[in-house]
Amino acid sequence: MSVGYKRFMLLWAASLISTVGSGMTSFGLGVYVFEETGRAATTGLILLAGFLPGLLLSPFAGVLADRFDRRWLMIVGDGCSALGLICVYIALVFDAGIGAILFGVAVSSAFSSLTEPAFRSTVSDLLDRDEYTRASGMVQLTSAARFLISPPAAGVVLRIWDISALLMIDISTILLTVTAAFIVRKAILSSSRSRKTSLLEDFREGFDVIYRNGGLWTLVLTASVMSLFFGVIQVLSTPMILSFADPEFLGMALSISSSGILVISFILGVVPIRNHFHRILSLSLFCAGIFMSVFGLRENKTLICVFGFLLFSMLPLCNMSLDYLVRTNVREDVQGRVWGLIGIISQLGYVAAYAVVGQVADHVFVPLLKPGGALSKTFGAFIGVGEGRGFGLLIILSGLLLSLTALILNRNDAVRKLEKPCISN
Repeated sequence: MSVGYKRFMLLWAASLISTVGSGMTSFGLGVYVFEETGRAATTGLILLAGFLPGLLLSPFAGVLADRFDRRWLMIVGDGCSALGLICVYIALVFDAGIGAILFGVAVSSAFSSLTEPAFRSTVSDLLDRDEYTRASGMVQLTSAARFLISPPAAGVVLRIWDISALLMIDISTILLTVTAAFIVRKAILSSSRSRKTSLLEDFREGFDVIYRNGGLWTLVLTASVMSLFFGVIQVLSTPMILSFADPEFLGMALSISSSGILVISFILGVVPIRNHFHRILSLSLFCAGIFMSVFGLRENKTLICVFGFLLFSMLPLCNMSLDYLVRTNVREDVQGRVWGLIGIISQLGYVAAYAVVGQVADHVFVPLLKPGGALSKTFGAFIGVGEGRGFGLLIILSGLLLSLTALILNRNDAVRKLEKPCISN
């Protein structure tokens, strides 16, 4: 194991613990808001508040990551994100309402935007190319922890205390990521860069790097479509499951499902992949769509757990392939702004899903599949009838469209050419 990989592992370990903390908060807020309002749309607003500010600021954060010390940006971003969590804590203690909670979540998201481009760029600073796929697998283990460890841990805390305790735990875990980033910064040379160009020129250069490479541009647009459909299941899985089960099963289902990420990410962290990334991306994306459709098919606990596991097991393969194809086709000195721009473009689908899907589900799909609804006879025999079935139908349709996206991507020659990197931009 190289020295750079050991430093990466220090950052990763701290990030893992912090992710568990933030996942506990996210789970607790999701259950709290849905139980308070009974509406999927409000759950979507919480997700949107935690996502949109960071997304909008990510291009600016990417430019900063190419101008200043990336480790300092991680320290400032993680440290100040705790301010938003403190706002949420105060809102809950004084029963200030959903609006105050949304504000606190948004503040935390805004400061967290500094972290993602800096961390992604730091991976390239620390590692050799042969270590990229291993690192990608390890990073995605943190995503698994968010769903595998956080929900049951949050359930235990909520049985003993309340959601305020989850916030305090989350705030305390942030200290670990700040400390790890500081240690790594002291161990390597400062990556601060003196630049004479303006922020707008840096932003434009990063966009040109992506747009002028047809394969990269296609990948980014594909990632945006992926985020739309995965956003659907993020918004609707909680209300769909809570429509026929209790929060305890919800936490268990999320844990079992996310263990798919754990298994595949562990394999990627041990066994590096060196080729066929385009094929891996297309196939894993196609399978994810099929598994998503079956996930929403019935109010069956076994079916949800099994196909949730299979769905989540495809995510590390998709993300690893996307990450490698981008990272090996972009110069290191522009990766900060490129990752920042990729962040905002590729995740626009989440914005659409969080803002719209809950409303569409509540006002269109749920009424259609209630007893006596317009589609209750047509689809009822296949997927059942009831409030949760409207959520399920929308998940099914999203999965089918995701598989169609994979078939289109598989025939794209520009993406296939990214297998042989040509970094001339």
